[in-house]
Amino acid sequence: MNVIETAIPEVLLLEPKVFSDARGFFMETYHAEKFAHLGLPSTFVQDNHSFSHRGVLRGLHYQEPNPQGKLVRCVRGAIFDVAVDIRVGSPTFAKWIGYDLSEENRRMLWVPEGFAHGFCATSESADVLYKCTTLYEASGDCNLLWNDSEIAITWPVASPLLSDKDAAAPRLRDATKLPVLPSAAARE
Repeated sequence: MNVIETAIPEVLLLEPKVFSDARGFFMETYHAEKFAHLGLPSTFVQDNHSFSHRGVLRGLHYQEPNPQGKLVRCVRGAIFDVAVDIRVGSPTFAKWIGYDLSEENRRMLWVPEGFAHGFCATSESADVLYKCTTLYEASGDCNLLWNDSEIAITWPVASPLLSDKDAAAPRLRDATKLPVLPSAAARE
């Protein structure tokens, strides 16, 4: 597995080794020991599958308390996948990183706990699979406005199709539940 560091150190772009021949291909997308060796979670407790039409934007979602780390990949079609650091006290707070994930490039994005996540389908349709480090809890379900000017994500679509919940999401400055990093004194 090729691990590509991003501008936000905790977010990683992963490229699995792909073995192709005339029959098709094989790739390993998760291996507990190899992930642990790379410093990634070796235990996931929930798998999710999302189907979206072109222009659908899902996000920006996070869970607090009990944040979820997510290993995201697009198995059919293509998406623009985004992670936003929402950890109060982080040097990269409110910064975002985005990558194209597709069935062709077979890349995966590691979105750690404490980050909001969203994606937009850029192909006719897209199937997205993601593994989560903690279970979904409706009481902790949170989101942020997809086009918050303080975050300023450069989405590949100007007028996306949104859920009612995502269209009415708060801006980062108005969010009532954000993960807070422990102070330097608390870590010593």
